[in-house]
Amino acid sequence: MLVNITSRAWAMPILSSLHSGVAGRQAPLLAATGASRTAFAQSMEHLIELGFVERNPGYGHPLRPEFRLTQLGGAVAAIAHKIHSVSTEEDRWLLRRSWTVPVLTSLHTPRHFSEIRRNLPTITDRALSQSLKSMEARNWVRRSVDGAARPPRSIYRAVNTGGLISQVTAPEVNFT
Repeated sequence: MLVNITSRAWAMPILSSLHSGVAGRQAPLLAATGASRTAFAQSMEHLIELGFVERNPGYGHPLRPEFRLTQLGGAVAAIAHKIHSVSTEEDRWLLRRSWTVPVLTSLHTPRHFSEIRRNLPTITDRALSQSLKSMEARNWVRRSVDGAARPPRSIYRAVNTGGLISQVTAPEVNFT
C-alpha cells in the first residue's frame, strides 16, 4: 500500500496538508503543496481511488469541489504529516520520488541490497540503485562495505533525516 500511495508525487504532501488543517479545496491545497493543477488532480484522483480522500457531499461547487479525509485516510495522513514534519523544505523533492519512502521504511534496520529488494518486490534493481544513490547524495542513507563477507557486500542504513523518516514509517508497515 505504501508503494501505491507514493506512486503519485503529490499524494503524501496532499495528505499531510489535509491532516494539518488546510481547507479541503483545490486552491488552498495547491498553495500548501506547490503542486501544478494537473499533478494535483492526478494525485487527488489517485487518493480517491485508494479510499483515503472523498468529495465532501453537499459542499463546494461542482467545478470547485471540497475534499475530506476518510477514516482510513486520516490514519495515513497522520503518518504523511509525521514524515513531512521531520523533513526540511529543501528535501521534500526527494520525498515526492516514488521509491524514497518505501526504501527508507525497509531500512529501519541496516540491510543489504538484496534484502531491500526482497521487501519491495515490485522495485527494479535500477530503480532501487537510483533511489539509494539519490538518498546517499542527500546524506539520508549511508553505504558501507561488509569486508568480512565473501564476496564483500554493501550494507545500507538510514541516517539523519532518512533515519527519522524510517523510524516514523517502520512501525506502521509490515513487509510480509
